[in-house]
Amino acid sequence: MALKRKTKIADTFSMASMTDVIFLLLIFFLVTSTIIVPNTIKVTLPTSAPQSAPETPSVRITLTPDLRYYMFIDRSAPVELTQEALKEQLGIFAAEHPEAFVSIQADEQVPYKEVVAVINAAARASLKVVLATRAETDPTPAT
Repeated sequence: MALKRKTKIADTFSMASMTDVIFLLLIFFLVTSTIIVPNTIKVTLPTSAPQSAPETPSVRITLTPDLRYYMFIDRSAPVELTQEALKEQLGIFAAEHPEAFVSIQADEQVPYKEVVAVINAAARASLKVVLATRAETDPTPAT
């Protein structure tokens, strides 16, 4: 006497579980990877010996060769400001974040006087200043 099953066993492979695994892996890599915001304003920084930064600065100020001032707060989009407006914005930011650092990224073609003006504006706002530079390459040739 042969018994018949009421349900049939399907001989197909379900991809639903595989797509779930791939989706979870994608989320894992997106969450664990570091999201880097590139500097969208191209400036050539001067070189210096490598130094360790005490903290990640909360404000970045970029000076372009044509003497334009850009201010980045945290990871926001750059805002172009005049020198007077920059001083005002630094004062407002210092009132909200008294322990913050200001990173100044000035092109090597920018006159030193302009960089000092930004440093003085940050100092008047009682903010600590960090100058951004490129890493110095070793001038000795490899043998």
